[in-house]
Amino acid sequence: MIKRIACLLLTLTLFVSGCASQTLPYTLASESMLPAFLDSAPATVREAYRFAMNNMDEMENYPCYCGCGAMGHTSNLSCYIKDVDTAGNSTFDEHAAGCGICVDITQDVMRLLKEGRSSVEIRTYIDATYSAFGPSTDTPLPQG
Repeated sequence: MIKRIACLLLTLTLFVSGCASQTLPYTLASESMLPAFLDSAPATVREAYRFAMNNMDEMENYPCYCGCGAMGHTSNLSCYIKDVDTAGNSTFDEHAAGCGICVDITQDVMRLLKEGRSSVEIRTYIDATYSAFGPSTDTPLPQG
């Protein structure tokens, strides 16, 4: 019985340590870098902004389907970041803080990256899933 329990504990320890050692294929910006208008925002919104801040090149691959192209947005990134100056400081767009479609797209991108999907596969999913919501931003397709 003791050997059985020890074996079970060893198996559980190996399983948990294996799960804990998995690394994400992306990073999130620090909470301290978020603008004040997000202080009381839901965790998913804050996480989406943190993802957008640290993964701008990736975010430029995906359109937004909330109709924000009419506001001049060119990708899902535009819903979060208006501009980045030469020193690397971001000017934030408050749009995504109040738009569920923007945040849902970003959360899907994060999930699909975790699953190991390519940018092309993710783009195909985003287009198929969100095209019914409205016109997309004019976002170029990701490269191969």
